Amino acid sequence: MTTAADAPLTQAELRRRVREASAFQAKVRELAATELLSKREAAAKAAAAKEKADLEAREAVAAALRLFGDDELVSELVNIPVPELERDAKPVTAARAKEVIESLRKNVERPRTRRRPSAPTPPPTDLAEAEPTASHDPYEV
Repeated sequence: MTTAADAPLTQAELRRRVREASAFQAKVRELAATELLSKREAAAKAAAAKEKADLEAREAVAAALRLFGDDELVSELVNIPVPELERDAKPVTAARAKEVIESLRKNVERPRTRRRPSAPTPPPTDLAEAEPTASHDPYEV
């Protein structure tokens, strides 16, 4: 007895299966290319963010060293060895460190706006004056 799986394939069926396989492979390649592009874009964004954070960290170190004027004190405060602090601060120009310090001073001088908490719901009027809701004395046995 022969089953459908044992029956020889017709040329039309064989061509249909080849087209399906080709379409599937094309879709897989398309998805792989899309994933590659999105991963490369994410990696580029992450690298740019890291570079920006590194620059800001170097500028902050340079500003702190200039403000405190004591490398040992800054080292103790941030728990980073002095040679590493100096190495991070070295590429930052004095002018840029001054700009960072000035922006910090402006932030300190700017008045802070505080949000007031929303008005609390007024408490109910005197509870002793409120009418009891139960028809019997709750302490009565």
